[in-house]
Amino acid sequence: MRNLDDGIQQASALIIDANANSRSLMAAQLRDLGVGNVRQTTRLRDARVILENKPYDIVLCDYHFEGSEQSGQQLLDELRREQLLPYSTVFVMVTGEATYAVVAEAAEAALDAYLIKPYTTASLAERLASARYRKRILKDIFEAIENEDFAKAADLCMKRFEARAPFWLYAARIGAELLLRLERHAEARKMYDAIIEAKTVPWARLGVARAELASGNLVAARRTLEVLIGDMPDHADSYDMMGRVQMEQGEVAAALETYRTAARLTPGCILRTQRCATLAFYAGEREEAVRLFERTMANGLKSKLFDPLGLVLLGLMRFDKKDSKGLAYAQDCLAQLGERTEDSVRLQRFDQVLRIIKALYGRQLAEALALTRDLSAQSERPDFDLEAATLLAALLVRLHAQDIQLEEMDVTITRLGLRYCVSKSSTELMVAMTERNEAAASELRDCHARIFGVAETAMRYSLRHEARRGVALLIEQGEQTRNAKLIDMASLVLQRHADKVADAPDLAQRIDELQARWVRPLGTALARNQRAVGGLALRTKAAA
Repeated sequence: MRNLDDGIQQASALIIDANANSRSLMAAQLRDLGVGNVRQTTRLRDARVILENKPYDIVLCDYHFEGSEQSGQQLLDELRREQLLPYSTVFVMVTGEATYAVVAEAAEAALDAYLIKPYTTASLAERLASARYRKRILKDIFEAIENEDFAKAADLCMKRFEARAPFWLYAARIGAELLLRLERHAEARKMYDAIIEAKTVPWARLGVARAELASGNLVAARRTLEVLIGDMPDHADSYDMMGRVQMEQGEVAAALETYRTAARLTPGCILRTQRCATLAFYAGEREEAVRLFERTMANGLKSKLFDPLGLVLLGLMRFDKKDSKGLAYAQDCLAQLGERTEDSVRLQRFDQVLRIIKALYGRQLAEALALTRDLSAQSERPDFDLEAATLLAALLVRLHAQDIQLEEMDVTITRLGLRYCVSKSSTELMVAMTERNEAAASELRDCHARIFGVAETAMRYSLRHEARRGVALLIEQGEQTRNAKLIDMASLVLQRHADKVADAPDLAQRIDELQARWVRPLGTALARNQRAVGGLALRTKAAA
């Protein structure tokens, strides 16, 4: 058979199938079509690691894997969600199942191609040719994304959507994702609504919820998700988003139950399982947390999707149970991850937390105190985020429980509370780490009330036409507490009333300096820890 297209000889392909005969047949078919480099693997977990480290032009993946909790479809969802699959890759799902549920799932995922066994080489050639043609037609969009010119890519998508040009629906989905990333929430919502009107698809309805959440309308996002989950109770991405909304509203227990559902729907998904484990830890369900963390370690310790925070939380639980072997194992696993990413400040902090716990377990109290005080000093740095703050709080209460006198504990808890209690959600996470230490929990909740008291006072000034006074209060308290909510609020109030504030430029400069120092570094951490939920991942050169 002649070559599929002019570039096929330079193309690389990965075959993921547990059946040796199927793999051999697929490899022979691809070579007949002119594919120059074909690699094979039998397990989904190995495939994930392979695709994390090298892009392929074509992926042929079986849907069903005997003895595995994960399906080929779930692997694809995970790769896309975590930005591990370039847009240029053609992903072909191969299955012996032709049920409505499987076909509907494939359509929802916007697969490049779908083949039902048995199939011919001609059928494979047709699907690959069509998919590669679409990639070429949308090449300008993909190149703009790869180069991180998201505004240009979004405009190209919108033009194709408005003109109903070839592949307009596919372009619309990408465009709406880009608009959300660019924080053009109203335009994203408008596009999702137009897609729903033209062709009702679950991902567009989920996109509406994402736009509502991004614009701060939690009530509307929750209402949209409740309807979507009611209509499609097996749509896992909807539960991811609902969990996010519930966490934003400070409902840790409800979010845990929601994430449990998402994890049950996709039992092979590393991130959902680990997210569920983390929420179980925060909710005090420690036995469940240990079981899920250990399961995640067994399935994906070598994967880039594995979040090392789980090792730290597992180490804390092993310490509480006086399990020295379990604590040592968590520390060893973290050390292995550290060897792969030696320059990670986050991993260095995690290592320091486990060293403190180990020293405390061995009653090396001087070392434990010295390391804790060093970590406490780091909390004065701009890049010390909420995650690090929760771990420091966890250490402080464990030192206190061991009757170790740390004179500055109360002051440190107050400082952490004033800086990081920016919402009900962040406050409840901090409180969850205090391990029923009533004094610390009460102080954190009091800090939350103080921050919101300042915000309410500033809003009252604004409503009484004293905007300048309100902005000055927010700046003053933002400088003292370094609280991102107060600093950002100062910016919003000043923007709204700039024409009524004589020294607005000077105030804006002070606010910008505060944001650059105390808010934007945390934005980077947030992007790392809160991956996009329910949408297509936008893989860029930097992400690759």
